Amino acid sequence: MSKKFTIISSVSLLFIVLLSFQFFSFTAGDEKDKSAIMDESYKDHVTENYKVFSLPTPGEVSFCGEDVPLDRFGVREKLDRELLVNTYWHSNTFLSFKRANRWFPTIERILKEEGVPDDFKYLALVESGLSNAVSPAGARGFWQFMPKTAESYGLEVNDEVDERYHLEKATRAACDYLKEGYEKFNDWALVAASYNMGMGGVNKQLSRQQVEEYWDLLLNEETGRYVYRILAVKEILNNSEEYGFVVRPKDLYAPYQTRSVAVDSTVNDWAEWAKSNGTNYNVLKSLNPWLRDRSLRNSSSKNYEILLPLEGE
Repeated sequence: MSKKFTIISSVSLLFIVLLSFQFFSFTAGDEKDKSAIMDESYKDHVTENYKVFSLPTPGEVSFCGEDVPLDRFGVREKLDRELLVNTYWHSNTFLSFKRANRWFPTIERILKEEGVPDDFKYLALVESGLSNAVSPAGARGFWQFMPKTAESYGLEVNDEVDERYHLEKATRAACDYLKEGYEKFNDWALVAASYNMGMGGVNKQLSRQQVEEYWDLLLNEETGRYVYRILAVKEILNNSEEYGFVVRPKDLYAPYQTRSVAVDSTVNDWAEWAKSNGTNYNVLKSLNPWLRDRSLRNSSSKNYEILLPLEGE
């Protein structure tokens, strides 16, 4: 190969490399420009379509038939905080709608029978989310009873039976506590606060701070928010669309349709018992979460009412 041809080939190769570099530079620049345009368009789209609104606080609110003094120092702001928290905690609040449809009818019936204001169904919702929750301190069930308190109000608590998980019995025990509190305070908001703090704790703070109402008390963070949380969930559940919740009736959890079977003797294996009664262990424990073991000694021949699905359910 001649020297002249080699020089020409080298120049040609260099020219091709430079053209390629320029081409890819232009291409990269174009992609960068396109990306910038897309980012700007996306920002505009988000700005135009994504809105989060502050909430107007209601003009009036009541608890157990008594007006809440929204014009008193700090009251409206405390309610506003709980409305914001529960409105924008969407998943939890949707579950509240769904579970309330299943469990409120039973709770409402018992509250009425016991002469306790209907608004206390929202206390159970705040306490447990209407689930058989277990607190770090050991409180359990919809009404979050501690073991000793539960036993003092007539609930059975042991390794085989824990009636803190028995909705009807636990609700009646809670009613006994609430009525006892009303005899002491003659004020339902203070009664609700005492459910969280204890009657002794509330009474001590009333005396120390020389006030008479919950709305004037300075309390710890949990109890200070407690009644406002109850008010907030009541407000949202009763005015769902005003707070942006579209809840179709078909999406709510339906109440269980059940029948009752009496048991007054030993059950060696609940799984076998469930099968012999036309259901299974999973359904049995779901309908009767207060049955805590796989068997029941029942040495005292106590009568227990076991819930089972209606025939054909």
